[in-house]
Amino acid sequence: MKEKKLISVIVYLYNNEKTILDFLSGIIKKADSLFEQFEVIIVNDASTDGSVEKIKSADFLKPFQVSVIQMSFHQGVELSMNAGLDLSSGDFVYEFDSVVIDFDDVLIEQSYRKIIEGYDIVSVSPESNDQLSSKLFYTTYNFFSKSKYKLRTDRFRILSRRAINRSFSISVTIPYRKAMYINSGLKIYTIEFKKINQEKRITEKNFFRNKTAIDSLIIYTNLAFNISVTISLLLLFCTLSIIVYTFFVYFGHDKPIEGWTTIMLLVSGGFSGFFFLSAIIIKYLSLILELVFKKKSYIQENIEKI
Repeated sequence: MKEKKLISVIVYLYNNEKTILDFLSGIIKKADSLFEQFEVIIVNDASTDGSVEKIKSADFLKPFQVSVIQMSFHQGVELSMNAGLDLSSGDFVYEFDSVVIDFDDVLIEQSYRKIIEGYDIVSVSPESNDQLSSKLFYTTYNFFSKSKYKLRTDRFRILSRRAINRSFSISVTIPYRKAMYINSGLKIYTIEFKKINQEKRITEKNFFRNKTAIDSLIIYTNLAFNISVTISLLLLFCTLSIIVYTFFVYFGHDKPIEGWTTIMLLVSGGFSGFFFLSAIIIKYLSLILELVFKKKSYIQENIEKI
């Protein structure tokens, strides 16, 4: 018996003409065997190859409900997937950030079975992550994170509609979905698997060169605040040292130039206080401006039905 829940499958596409049809064929075959109703939403992030043309000419897609969102220009995985989430209507939503399959497709069913047990977010993750930059980012994030759940590399995830609604209710824009999900307060489960091939994911890049990663560390962790406080304390220590040195000179045998003590105290204290306040206020004001007043986070050209 097929499941009667409406399922949405969101797929990120960017210059994947060599792999996209094999990926869609496998995913749709599995979804068709599990669900009575499902939709496939392909978000084309301004691909410059023949990916979309191959999708449009694929006969095996015709019997199914397939939509292609054309992004106006290349905007990255996060904004593109947000566009897919906005269009989705399923009770549960699969997110595929990459069209590389290094997992057994039985995990698609296992993740669904797990989410109907009462979880709101189920991630399917490899047992190990080979990329050093990813390891460094996740280690840094988890060390400073306030969530009880750990952020890690995953291949895909399935979300309940409640998880999606909760995420968008927390913030107008979602700079990093995975971080938002683990901070949503909902139940999360992770399924681990061993890779069946060693093909690298196209979407995995150096996290610390990515604006999304930096924004996530600032928004969802205490990293920025801890750095500001640490630097401020170091400057405060330097200021106190200068103050002690100033009094030592003033009460010493060699008298300084008149007014030198007052100027040194004023300059040292002023710069320390200025840095302490500006480091915190400026950064958090910029985040408030970005998250509260930026109503539309992505721009799409059109939506086509296949």
